Amino acid sequence: MKVTKYILASFFLASMLTFTACEDFLKEEPYSFVGPEEVGNDNAAVSQWVTGVYSKWADDMFRWGNFPRVLDMDCDYASGPDWAFSNAGAGNYQGDDVTNTIWKGCYNLINRANVAIKYIKEITGADERFKENGLGEVYFQKAFAYFMLVKAYGDIPLLDVAITDGASYDNPRQPIADVYKEIVRLLEEEAIPRLYKNTDAGFQNGHVCVGTAVGLLAKVYATMASGALPAGEKMLVMTGSSYSYNGDNKVLDMPIRKEFSKTQVKGYESFDWRECYQKAATWAGYLINQDNSYGNHYLLPYDQLWKRSGLSQSTEHLFTLQGANGDELYGNSIFEWYNGISNGQDVIASGLYIGNRYHWYTLFDAKDDRITKGVKHRFVVSYQNEEGKTKSGFFYPNTPEYILMATGYDANGNYVQDPVAPYNDGRNYYYNVSSECLAFTNKYADVTDVTQKKSDAYWPFLRLADIVLIYAEAKCELTDGVSPEAISALNDIRSRSNATLAVTSGDGAILTKEELRSAIFEERAKELTLEGDRRWDLIRWGIYLDVMNSIVGTNKDGSTTHYDEAGVNKHREERHLLFPLPTDEVSTNDAISENNPGWS
Repeated sequence: MKVTKYILASFFLASMLTFTACEDFLKEEPYSFVGPEEVGNDNAAVSQWVTGVYSKWADDMFRWGNFPRVLDMDCDYASGPDWAFSNAGAGNYQGDDVTNTIWKGCYNLINRANVAIKYIKEITGADERFKENGLGEVYFQKAFAYFMLVKAYGDIPLLDVAITDGASYDNPRQPIADVYKEIVRLLEEEAIPRLYKNTDAGFQNGHVCVGTAVGLLAKVYATMASGALPAGEKMLVMTGSSYSYNGDNKVLDMPIRKEFSKTQVKGYESFDWRECYQKAATWAGYLINQDNSYGNHYLLPYDQLWKRSGLSQSTEHLFTLQGANGDELYGNSIFEWYNGISNGQDVIASGLYIGNRYHWYTLFDAKDDRITKGVKHRFVVSYQNEEGKTKSGFFYPNTPEYILMATGYDANGNYVQDPVAPYNDGRNYYYNVSSECLAFTNKYADVTDVTQKKSDAYWPFLRLADIVLIYAEAKCELTDGVSPEAISALNDIRSRSNATLAVTSGDGAILTKEELRSAIFEERAKELTLEGDRRWDLIRWGIYLDVMNSIVGTNKDGSTTHYDEAGVNKHREERHLLFPLPTDEVSTNDAISENNPGWS
């Protein structure tokens, strides 16, 4: 990484940053603020070093909204306007600042982590337990950054020495297996033994705790295990034709459940999948069985799950970033992209660019809170203005139930009633098949000021719900037949959202291991949507290419494309399994002679 050395950059104030835990992609530049010797030799100095590492998530990855978009756009269910999805969303990664974010941002964080580790260890005036926890927080962040990098790029350089301490700019890539070995070491040997539990007196709400590291370790092992599973294992996914035409009218097509065969994930062949899944189950079990060995963690009630009061807790939200409301430097664009900025008069002035396709929406029971409460069923955007007044709005989805509520018309086109609240506000509500009408999430809607371009929205890097489903997945794969433990964990997630519970007899029964595996995989798509997991789930299970290329649209002339209903190209090739390294890394790092396959 051609990272210019720095002394010590300015730090976030603790009040401006919440972690239970983007100006242009800046390389680390020399700063003249303070040197390491000026930071201090006490608990406050430890906090400064730790906070300085945390700040890289915002400084280099979140500030301009490039990240987390890169995590969400490239998958089967996410969509939006073609201008927003034309690069990352359509697989055009080369030379794109959005996709370069992971590489540049994570390596800047790793470099700063190495600096922080060195100087925290030299501090003699701090409380030893406080100091050890600070080191644990830094080691965790380093492990998380490597995890993101190895999933996105495959073989990557490993850096244990900071640029300031003479690290070479020319660092060779290490095999995937070696990277995972280092991630596991950082978590098992460096982070977990040091970190506070969230029940410890010294724990600071908003920081990562030992439960965070335990949860990440379970996810790391599950990723290794699923990648190592041999080719041929079956997975059922709801997919297929996205749209067709009825005369001149573009209409949505219902998905079908298709069976896909796993391919071997390159670089994961050497892992013992059974051993890895056993470790995933063991570590995940520490959290979900609530024996308090690693703190107190539990699923929040759905009505609290996406409220700031719930997000700031470390019970379910294990690792979360929060921006600073209205702050150009430390606010973020998450709210704008996923919810749309309001003009203060119930009209979206800008944003609302990333949503889910109808195929995703159809995965749910009608009563599931994740769509009844978690999806926008009414929204108004500013460009619908006529003569200075907003006359119309959108309803979602285009089903008889919502058509009747929003327009008063029944399935036969008869006007049978007046629109009902909230559609009885004098506007004309309609639906069209485009990027305007998607299943837009309410996950990131609770911010201080909905009119602010830079908000204090949260982004969830890691939630307990994810770890519960990891546990279910591991128990499923380790059991011949249908695992009762996997069913129970799956139902923990479903019951929280008022969804139909999984059963092993009667109507809708899960009778085979393949059906259970597919149900868990689908539950991840429902529960974790637009949290940056879907692409990586498809890849680690070896079905990414087949699933993406199963999306087909039929035009008026009968021709077909791999476009979804919003016009986003979902066609993928082998090269899309990995992101390309930034061009300047390949050209300036003498230890890297070529890019990932298929990229120049």
